[in-house]
Amino acid sequence: MRIIRGKYGRRRFDVPSNISARPTTDFARENIFNVLENLTDLEDADCLDLFAGTGAISFEFLSRECRHVTAVEKASTQWRFISQVAQRLNVDNFTLIRGDVFRFVATCTGKFDIIFADPPYDLPRFGEIPSLILSSKMLREGTIFVIEHSRNYDFSNLPHFLEHRVYGSVNFSIFRIGDVEPCGAVSSGENV
Repeated sequence: MRIIRGKYGRRRFDVPSNISARPTTDFARENIFNVLENLTDLEDADCLDLFAGTGAISFEFLSRECRHVTAVEKASTQWRFISQVAQRLNVDNFTLIRGDVFRFVATCTGKFDIIFADPPYDLPRFGEIPSLILSSKMLREGTIFVIEHSRNYDFSNLPHFLEHRVYGSVNFSIFRIGDVEPCGAVSSGENV
């Protein structure tokens, strides 16, 4: 796993072979972070990484000096790996929760500026996730919510939909809470 940019940029960590997560590709991660940096100021953001996997998204947020990052991961192997990387980086603005994302979303009262979800593509309740997050208590005015998904999903009919981005085989649907005029655009990595 490589952290792309920021204060931990170019740091690499060997991911254990028994991790079952599907990490976001470096290409897709770099491009979605460019989009996020054009939408909001990351340095003042409280961020939430759901289905954290290897923690690559969390560490990218931390590297770009977000105010605080919370990560939720259920699998013990992934949770341990994220915990070890956080210790090696000596981060103090990071909370790692080992638990079920659906339970977390239903009970969390904390508010976030950016919520990123990268569920396993074969997760039985995958299609419910955007609606659950968009109706949760975790949103502030201006919160940006990003879900990574396969091309089999189209979330453009949901409230607060802003745009859809495609980078290779990776799709991102982006939502923004508040009085933002949705553009409904679909962009591919080649045009970004």
